[in-house]
Amino acid sequence: MAVLCTGSVAVDHIMVFRGRFKDVILPDKIHVLNVAFHVPQLRKSFGGTAANIAFNLRLLGEDPVVLATVGGDFEPYARWLDEHGIRRDWIVELADEATAGAYITTDLDDNQIVGFHAGAMDRAHEAPVSLVTEPVELGVVSPNGKQAMIQHARDLKARGVPTVIDPGQGLPLFGREELVELLSGADTYVVNDYEWSLTRETTGLGEQEIARRVETVVVTLGDQGSLLRHGGEELRIPAVVAREVVDPTGCGDAWRAGYLHGRRQGWPLETCGRMGSLMGSLLVEREGTQTLTLDADAFRARYEREFGTPLG
Repeated sequence: MAVLCTGSVAVDHIMVFRGRFKDVILPDKIHVLNVAFHVPQLRKSFGGTAANIAFNLRLLGEDPVVLATVGGDFEPYARWLDEHGIRRDWIVELADEATAGAYITTDLDDNQIVGFHAGAMDRAHEAPVSLVTEPVELGVVSPNGKQAMIQHARDLKARGVPTVIDPGQGLPLFGREELVELLSGADTYVVNDYEWSLTRETTGLGEQEIARRVETVVVTLGDQGSLLRHGGEELRIPAVVAREVVDPTGCGDAWRAGYLHGRRQGWPLETCGRMGSLMGSLLVEREGTQTLTLDADAFRARYEREFGTPLG
Protein backbone atom coordinates (compact mmCIF):
# COMPACT_ATOMS: atom_id res chain seq x y z
CA MET A 1 0.00 0.00 0.00
CA ALA A 2 1.08 3.55 -0.73
CA VAL A 3 1.98 6.67 1.21
CA LEU A 4 -0.33 9.47 0.05
CA CYS A 5 1.40 12.87 -0.05
CA THR A 6 -1.01 15.80 -0.21
CA GLY A 7 0.24 19.37 -0.38
CA SER A 8 2.05 21.74 -2.65
CA VAL A 9 3.78 21.02 -5.94
CA ALA A 10 5.72 24.16 -6.81
CA VAL A 11 8.57 25.61 -8.83
CA ASP A 12 11.22 27.48 -6.83
CA HIS A 13 12.96 30.47 -8.44
CA ILE A 14 16.10 31.06 -6.39
CA MET A 15 18.27 34.16 -6.75
CA VAL A 16 21.36 35.24 -4.80
CA PHE A 17 22.07 38.92 -4.17
CA ARG A 18 25.85 39.29 -3.94
CA GLY A 19 25.53 41.81 -1.15
CA ARG A 20 23.66 42.31 2.11
CA PHE A 21 20.11 43.53 2.47
CA LYS A 22 21.10 45.57 5.53
CA ASP A 23 23.37 47.69 3.36
CA VAL A 24 20.61 48.74 0.95
CA ILE A 25 17.45 48.63 3.06
CA LEU A 26 17.52 51.69 5.31
CA PRO A 27 15.56 51.15 8.55
CA ASP A 28 14.24 54.71 8.61
CA LYS A 29 12.95 54.40 5.02
CA ILE A 30 10.97 51.17 5.36
CA HIS A 31 7.71 53.12 4.97
CA VAL A 32 8.84 54.33 1.50
CA LEU A 33 10.75 51.21 0.46
CA ASN A 34 11.80 51.08 -3.18
CA VAL A 35 14.82 48.87 -3.84
CA ALA A 36 16.07 46.60 -6.60
CA PHE A 37 18.67 43.85 -6.35
CA HIS A 38 20.96 42.80 -9.17
CA VAL A 39 21.01 39.02 -9.14
CA PRO A 40 23.49 37.53 -11.64
CA GLN A 41 22.11 33.99 -11.37
CA LEU A 42 18.61 32.53 -11.40
CA ARG A 43 18.15 28.89 -10.46
CA LYS A 44 14.81 27.24 -11.08
CA SER A 45 14.17 23.99 -9.28
CA PHE A 46 11.26 21.69 -8.72
CA GLY A 47 9.86 21.77 -5.21
CA GLY A 48 6.71 21.94 -3.12
CA THR A 49 6.29 20.05 0.14
CA ALA A 50 4.25 17.10 -1.17
CA ALA A 51 6.54 16.57 -4.16
CA ASN A 52 9.70 16.93 -2.06
CA ILE A 53 8.51 14.33 0.44
CA ALA A 54 7.48 11.99 -2.38
CA PHE A 55 10.84 12.40 -4.15
CA ASN A 56 12.77 11.41 -1.03
CA LEU A 57 10.38 8.55 -0.23
CA ARG A 58 11.03 7.19 -3.73
CA LEU A 59 14.78 7.25 -3.05
CA LEU A 60 14.12 5.11 0.02
CA GLY A 61 12.28 2.51 -2.05
CA GLU A 62 8.71 3.63 -1.39
CA ASP A 63 6.05 4.10 -4.08
CA PRO A 64 4.41 7.37 -2.99
CA VAL A 65 1.26 8.87 -4.45
CA VAL A 66 0.95 12.66 -4.85
CA LEU A 67 -2.44 14.39 -4.62
CA ALA A 68 -2.22 18.05 -5.70
CA THR A 69 -3.34 20.68 -8.18
CA VAL A 70 -0.97 22.25 -10.72
CA GLY A 71 -1.26 24.70 -13.60
CA GLY A 72 -1.17 24.57 -17.36
CA ASP A 73 2.61 25.07 -17.26
CA PHE A 74 3.20 21.71 -15.54
CA GLU A 75 4.69 19.73 -18.45
CA PRO A 76 8.42 20.17 -17.57
CA TYR A 77 7.73 19.18 -13.97
CA ALA A 78 5.65 16.22 -15.15
CA ARG A 79 8.59 14.95 -17.20
CA TRP A 80 10.85 15.30 -14.16
CA LEU A 81 8.50 13.21 -12.01
CA ASP A 82 8.24 10.59 -14.73
CA GLU A 83 12.03 10.38 -14.99
CA HIS A 84 12.25 9.69 -11.27
CA GLY A 85 9.47 7.13 -11.10
CA ILE A 86 7.05 9.28 -9.09
CA ARG A 87 3.44 8.61 -9.99
CA ARG A 88 1.24 11.57 -10.85
CA ASP A 89 -2.06 9.79 -11.48
CA TRP A 90 -3.85 12.11 -9.06
CA ILE A 91 -2.07 15.38 -9.79
CA VAL A 92 -4.86 17.48 -11.29
CA GLU A 93 -3.93 20.04 -13.96
CA LEU A 94 -5.93 23.29 -14.04
CA ALA A 95 -5.22 24.79 -17.44
CA ASP A 96 -6.26 28.33 -16.50
CA GLU A 97 -3.91 28.53 -13.50
CA ALA A 98 -0.16 28.61 -12.99
CA THR A 99 1.66 26.01 -10.94
CA ALA A 100 2.52 27.41 -7.51
CA GLY A 101 5.84 29.23 -7.42
CA ALA A 102 8.24 30.62 -4.82
CA TYR A 103 10.47 33.56 -5.72
CA ILE A 104 13.35 33.64 -3.28
CA THR A 105 16.16 36.19 -3.04
CA THR A 106 18.94 35.36 -0.60
CA ASP A 107 21.76 37.68 0.46
CA LEU A 108 25.28 36.81 1.59
CA ASP A 109 24.13 36.59 5.23
CA ASP A 110 21.52 33.95 4.27
CA ASN A 111 18.66 36.39 4.85
CA GLN A 112 15.75 35.80 2.49
CA ILE A 113 12.99 37.81 0.86
CA VAL A 114 10.32 35.46 -0.48
CA GLY A 115 7.28 35.95 -2.64
CA PHE A 116 4.92 32.99 -3.07
CA HIS A 117 2.29 32.73 -5.78
CA ALA A 118 -0.16 30.00 -4.84
CA GLY A 119 -1.77 29.71 -8.27
CA ALA A 120 -3.38 26.29 -8.72
CA MET A 121 -2.60 25.36 -5.12
CA ASP A 122 -5.41 27.61 -3.88
CA ARG A 123 -7.83 25.26 -5.66
CA ALA A 124 -6.37 22.07 -4.20
CA HIS A 125 -9.77 21.24 -2.69
CA GLU A 126 -10.84 20.43 -6.27
CA ALA A 127 -8.62 17.33 -6.02
CA PRO A 128 -10.23 15.48 -3.06
CA VAL A 129 -8.91 12.35 -1.38
CA SER A 130 -11.85 10.45 -2.90
CA LEU A 131 -10.05 10.59 -6.26
CA VAL A 132 -7.42 8.16 -4.95
CA THR A 133 -8.76 4.68 -5.63
CA GLU A 134 -5.92 2.51 -4.38
CA PRO A 135 -5.30 1.48 -0.75
CA VAL A 136 -3.32 3.99 1.31
CA GLU A 137 -1.31 2.97 4.37
CA LEU A 138 -0.24 6.45 5.49
CA GLY A 139 -1.47 9.91 4.51
CA VAL A 140 0.37 13.22 4.82
CA VAL A 141 -1.42 16.56 4.99
CA SER A 142 1.24 19.19 4.27
CA PRO A 143 1.09 22.91 3.35
CA ASN A 144 -1.58 23.50 0.74
CA GLY A 145 -4.72 25.55 0.22
CA LYS A 146 -6.46 25.94 3.57
CA GLN A 147 -9.74 24.35 2.48
CA ALA A 148 -7.87 21.38 1.03
CA MET A 149 -5.85 20.78 4.19
CA ILE A 150 -8.96 20.71 6.36
CA GLN A 151 -10.88 18.45 3.97
CA HIS A 152 -7.96 16.08 3.27
CA ALA A 153 -7.42 15.58 7.00
CA ARG A 154 -11.12 14.86 7.56
CA ASP A 155 -11.31 12.43 4.66
CA LEU A 156 -8.17 10.50 5.55
CA LYS A 157 -9.26 10.09 9.17
CA ALA A 158 -12.75 9.05 8.05
CA ARG A 159 -11.18 6.34 5.88
CA GLY A 160 -9.21 5.11 8.89
CA VAL A 161 -5.87 6.05 7.33
CA PRO A 162 -3.14 6.98 9.85
CA THR A 163 -2.72 10.69 9.11
CA VAL A 164 0.40 12.82 9.50
CA ILE A 165 -0.42 16.51 9.94
CA ASP A 166 2.45 18.72 8.78
CA PRO A 167 1.06 22.28 8.69
CA GLY A 168 4.38 24.06 8.07
CA GLN A 169 4.02 27.47 6.46
CA GLY A 170 0.25 26.97 6.38
CA LEU A 171 -0.06 27.01 10.16
CA PRO A 172 -0.96 30.73 10.50
CA LEU A 173 -3.99 30.15 8.25
CA PHE A 174 -5.88 28.30 10.98
CA GLY A 175 -7.92 29.59 13.87
CA ARG A 176 -8.21 27.79 17.19
CA GLU A 177 -11.10 25.44 16.39
CA GLU A 178 -9.74 24.63 12.94
CA LEU A 179 -6.28 23.74 14.26
CA VAL A 180 -7.68 21.65 17.13
CA GLU A 181 -9.75 19.70 14.61
CA LEU A 182 -6.76 19.31 12.26
CA LEU A 183 -4.49 17.72 14.86
CA SER A 184 -7.09 15.77 16.83
CA GLY A 185 -7.05 12.09 15.94
CA ALA A 186 -3.86 12.42 13.92
CA ASP A 187 -1.27 9.67 13.92
CA THR A 188 1.54 12.26 13.96
CA TYR A 189 1.66 16.04 14.32
CA VAL A 190 5.02 17.32 13.07
CA VAL A 191 6.27 20.91 13.39
CA ASN A 192 9.47 22.81 14.04
CA ASP A 193 10.10 24.52 17.38
CA TYR A 194 8.63 27.87 16.27
CA GLU A 195 5.53 26.15 14.89
CA TRP A 196 5.18 24.18 18.13
CA SER A 197 5.05 27.45 20.09
CA LEU A 198 2.54 28.86 17.60
CA THR A 199 0.44 25.70 17.89
CA ARG A 200 0.18 26.05 21.67
CA GLU A 201 -0.56 29.76 21.38
CA THR A 202 -3.25 29.31 18.71
CA THR A 203 -5.03 26.35 20.33
CA GLY A 204 -4.62 27.54 23.91
CA LEU A 205 -3.70 23.95 24.80
CA GLY A 206 -0.72 22.80 26.82
CA GLU A 207 1.76 20.18 25.67
CA GLN A 208 0.05 17.35 27.52
CA GLU A 209 -3.40 18.34 26.27
CA ILE A 210 -2.17 18.25 22.67
CA ALA A 211 -0.38 14.96 23.29
CA ARG A 212 -3.69 13.40 24.41
CA ARG A 213 -5.24 14.28 21.04
CA VAL A 214 -2.38 12.95 18.86
CA GLU A 215 -0.62 9.59 18.82
CA THR A 216 2.83 11.13 18.30
CA VAL A 217 4.04 14.73 18.45
CA VAL A 218 7.28 15.49 16.61
CA VAL A 219 9.14 18.77 17.13
CA THR A 220 12.18 19.28 14.93
CA LEU A 221 14.89 21.44 16.47
CA GLY A 222 17.35 22.12 13.65
CA ASP A 223 20.92 21.35 14.63
CA GLN A 224 19.64 20.32 18.08
CA GLY A 225 17.94 17.26 16.64
CA SER A 226 14.28 16.49 17.32
CA LEU A 227 11.88 15.64 20.13
CA LEU A 228 9.30 12.85 19.81
CA ARG A 229 6.47 12.42 22.32
CA HIS A 230 4.38 9.24 22.28
CA GLY A 231 2.20 7.69 24.96
CA GLY A 232 3.83 9.62 27.79
CA GLU A 233 7.31 8.72 26.53
CA GLU A 234 9.71 11.38 25.32
CA LEU A 235 12.55 10.60 22.91
CA ARG A 236 15.35 12.98 22.00
CA ILE A 237 16.90 12.29 18.63
CA PRO A 238 20.33 13.82 17.99
CA ALA A 239 21.01 15.72 14.81
CA VAL A 240 23.34 14.18 12.26
CA VAL A 241 26.02 16.77 11.57
CA ALA A 242 26.28 17.53 7.86
CA ARG A 243 29.72 17.27 6.33
CA GLU A 244 29.05 20.64 4.69
CA VAL A 245 25.99 22.88 4.87
CA VAL A 246 25.28 23.83 1.27
CA ASP A 247 21.53 24.53 1.16
CA PRO A 248 19.04 24.01 4.02
CA THR A 249 16.00 24.40 1.75
CA GLY A 250 13.82 21.28 1.90
CA CYS A 251 15.66 19.74 4.85
CA GLY A 252 12.40 19.34 6.77
CA ASP A 253 10.76 17.54 3.86
CA ALA A 254 13.65 15.06 3.69
CA TRP A 255 13.34 14.55 7.48
CA ARG A 256 9.67 13.71 7.04
CA ALA A 257 10.43 11.22 4.27
CA GLY A 258 12.88 9.38 6.48
CA TYR A 259 10.39 9.30 9.35
CA LEU A 260 7.56 8.10 7.11
CA HIS A 261 9.72 5.37 5.60
CA GLY A 262 10.51 4.10 9.07
CA ARG A 263 6.82 4.13 9.97
CA ARG A 264 5.99 2.18 6.80
CA GLN A 265 8.58 -0.42 7.73
CA GLY A 266 7.10 -0.77 11.22
CA TRP A 267 10.39 0.23 12.85
CA PRO A 268 10.55 1.62 16.41
CA LEU A 269 9.78 5.31 16.80
CA GLU A 270 13.37 6.07 17.72
CA THR A 271 14.59 4.52 14.46
CA CYS A 272 12.04 6.58 12.52
CA GLY A 273 13.36 9.77 14.11
CA ARG A 274 16.95 8.78 13.37
CA MET A 275 16.05 8.08 9.75
CA GLY A 276 14.60 11.56 9.51
CA SER A 277 17.70 13.09 11.06
CA LEU A 278 20.02 11.35 8.60
CA MET A 279 17.90 12.20 5.55
CA GLY A 280 17.75 15.87 6.54
CA SER A 281 21.51 15.99 7.02
CA LEU A 282 22.20 14.38 3.65
CA LEU A 283 19.98 16.89 1.88
CA VAL A 284 21.62 20.01 3.33
CA GLU A 285 24.87 18.77 1.82
CA ARG A 286 23.30 19.28 -1.63
CA GLU A 287 21.91 22.27 -3.50
CA GLY A 288 18.19 22.02 -4.19
CA THR A 289 15.27 20.11 -2.73
CA GLN A 290 15.07 17.20 -5.20
CA THR A 291 18.74 16.54 -5.87
CA LEU A 292 19.67 13.86 -3.35
CA THR A 293 20.89 10.48 -4.56
CA LEU A 294 21.15 7.41 -2.35
CA ASP A 295 23.18 4.23 -2.34
CA ALA A 296 21.40 1.76 -0.04
CA ASP A 297 24.57 0.17 1.33
CA ALA A 298 26.30 3.51 1.91
CA PHE A 299 23.17 4.86 3.58
CA ARG A 300 22.98 1.91 5.99
CA ALA A 301 26.68 2.21 6.76
CA ARG A 302 26.38 5.88 7.62
CA TYR A 303 23.31 5.25 9.78
CA GLU A 304 25.20 2.62 11.73
CA ARG A 305 28.22 4.90 12.03
CA GLU A 306 26.14 7.83 13.30
CA PHE A 307 23.93 5.92 15.77
CA GLY A 308 26.04 2.88 16.64
CA THR A 309 23.27 0.43 15.84
CA PRO A 310 22.02 -1.44 12.74
CA LEU A 311 19.22 0.15 10.73
CA GLY A 312 15.89 -1.59 11.21
